[in-house]
Amino acid sequence: MHVGYATTFQNPLRARTDQEVWDSEVYFSGLADDLGFDSIWSTEHHFTDYEMIPNPLQFLSFMAARTTRARLGTMVVVLPWHDPVRVAEEIAVLENLSHGRTILGIGRGLATTEFTGFRIDMNESRDRFVESAETVLAALEDGYIEAGTRHYQIPRRDLRPAPIRSFVGRTFGAGGSPETMPILARLGVGLLLVPTKNWDELYANFDQYKLAWRQHHPDRMLPKPILDQFVFVDEDPARAKAMAEKYISVYFNEVLKHYNMGGDHFAKTKGYERYAKFSEAVQKSASAVVHGFMDMQAWGTPAQVIEKLTAARAKLDYDALVLHFAYGGMADADAERSMRLFADAVLPTLRSWGPDAFAVEAESPRRRAAAR
Repeated sequence: MHVGYATTFQNPLRARTDQEVWDSEVYFSGLADDLGFDSIWSTEHHFTDYEMIPNPLQFLSFMAARTTRARLGTMVVVLPWHDPVRVAEEIAVLENLSHGRTILGIGRGLATTEFTGFRIDMNESRDRFVESAETVLAALEDGYIEAGTRHYQIPRRDLRPAPIRSFVGRTFGAGGSPETMPILARLGVGLLLVPTKNWDELYANFDQYKLAWRQHHPDRMLPKPILDQFVFVDEDPARAKAMAEKYISVYFNEVLKHYNMGGDHFAKTKGYERYAKFSEAVQKSASAVVHGFMDMQAWGTPAQVIEKLTAARAKLDYDALVLHFAYGGMADADAERSMRLFADAVLPTLRSWGPDAFAVEAESPRRRAAAR
């Protein structure tokens, strides 16, 4: 079982300096490597206190120099906001600096404030995502990039430095709507599952992905998903619950604010209509939505955390976890105690569930040689 540490870079109400938040995440990322976590992951977000991490590939390149073993994952690079040429080049740089430790996550974005900040029409996000994903993924396999699509006109150019090996089997897409599932399956990428609504909807989305995968790739093995979770572990169940209620709630309230989840814009935006139902639930009772999210996360005593992760695995059959330990303005000391207890009392059990999902393809070559 592959178990990764996920950064958050959250600074609710600017209670700390941004520098202090960044110093903490650099520390926790190094600690994850020391404690035996298999990977370090970074999101991409802009402009607000929600998550102050505008370039995951830049941060992970820095961590590549401070670690020797952990894989380095993006969760995710938001493709519609960027030039595909720069994205492909930055991935290739991280791949070379880390000697092949990259895990690539891609997505299309959800926050209006970020789309307007990048001057990108949110109605175009799905088309831009598909076009960019096809272009970038082909470039990483071929060693050169070119495109002649509606949004991207790119003359053929070599990627230098060239990617080291194939990204097949280590590329994942994140999506929260049923319409995204067949797109990710068709692209041939795995699934990064972030539970924000309810387990039944998550399972239904995964079923759609599996069906589409078998239609588009009948000769390829269905990739198992990566599951994202917010974790707090304590030997005292009452304290674990109190800390989860406090800090996971703070985190998710920031989610609702950053994405304006209570607004009415999703119903009017192409490709985001499914989020209107979630907005209605937020308008009806934001606190119920927050507590619903909290109940989907892995918090409690070590035994309770194992039980929750076991139950989720029975439904989703995941073979990799991405776990947040520092979030919602939690004190570093509390986050570190939780993380160390997890490493001591939970991680050994997860290791017994199977091998590292990303170890098998460690020496795989690129799928296609560049045509010169």
